[in-house]
Amino acid sequence: MAKTAIITGGSRGIGEAMSLKLGELGYNLVINYRSESSKALSDNIAEKVKKEYGVDALVVKADVSKYEDCESLVKAAVDKFGDKIDVLVNNAGITNNSNWIDIKREQYENVINTNLMSFLHMTHLILPYMVNHCDKDNQCCIVNTSSIGGLIGVINQADYCASKAGIIGLTRALALEFAGKGIRVNAIAPGMIMTDMLRGVNQDELKALAGTIPQGFIGDVSDIAGALGYILTAPYLTGQVISPNGGIVQQ
Repeated sequence: MAKTAIITGGSRGIGEAMSLKLGELGYNLVINYRSESSKALSDNIAEKVKKEYGVDALVVKADVSKYEDCESLVKAAVDKFGDKIDVLVNNAGITNNSNWIDIKREQYENVINTNLMSFLHMTHLILPYMVNHCDKDNQCCIVNTSSIGGLIGVINQADYCASKAGIIGLTRALALEFAGKGIRVNAIAPGMIMTDMLRGVNQDELKALAGTIPQGFIGDVSDIAGALGYILTAPYLTGQVISPNGGIVQQ
């Protein structure tokens, strides 16, 4: 039987690339999205993985910053594919890009709730299912999307950096707690990746950004999907942070 993977924020950019990678690896897929503008994108991914990889896919709207929505998302996954959940990819994330004097409380609370609390909610709800059927020979995986912002400071991104650093702490702690139960927990910390946000940047500014990267170019979403693929097929890897970033941050 095909294994099951849930991905939050799986409809665009890095999330889309990781959703497609999961389908390619043969996972039945639960794709979470939040805004109505992302529904068509999620539906397209679901149809693509069904057609190209022969897996099944379910698209679920949920605001994963809210525990109740996370409960509904997990219930929908279990109702569709059963209670043997093999992979959770926590990928939902937002940013404010605001200085710390002008930022509003509601703004930074939204970032923390979306970027960090959703990861706590989803792991809290998924781990009981994983504990019931995972072991050394049938491993399960949790993969958390952090950022180089969780490894270094970034101007006008204090709340974002705090959330992404928190994800790394969560990853390492859960990896230790569940290592003996066949559950591996790792994080991916992307550097500058070409997504819709960067495509809208002035080309001269884009060249300047690329010039700050030791390798001299901005990464592609496929670099992050590739890291996900490696993590899922590396049975001796847990508690680690993989950072495809072109050398801009060295761990």
